[in-house]
Amino acid sequence: MSSILLVIQFVLAIVLTIVILLQKSSSIGLGAYSGSNETLFGAKGPAGFLAKLTFALGLAFILNTLALGYIYNKEHKSSIVDTVETTKIPAPSVPAAPEKTSSAPAAPKTK
Repeated sequence: MSSILLVIQFVLAIVLTIVILLQKSSSIGLGAYSGSNETLFGAKGPAGFLAKLTFALGLAFILNTLALGYIYNKEHKSSIVDTVETTKIPAPSVPAAPEKTSSAPAAPKTK
């Protein structure tokens, strides 16, 4: 199921990109290559149709993304950290402090 949704996600991304690039902008974009499509979509031209199509494709893309996330989370509940084997390394032993055999003179006694 997730592989089908993943293929749909790629197709939606490509089609959404093409539809966005076909829309008219201040520099016309790729809409200049659409020829005489303006009579096909009505009096306003393709602007209204492409805007509605972009919205529908964007909504489908977002819903597909959420479905993919939910299915992937459901299938893979374990983390990669759960598969790592851990071993306890013993702490290094600290050598005992040597006995104080000071050769320093004793402190003078106060009266």
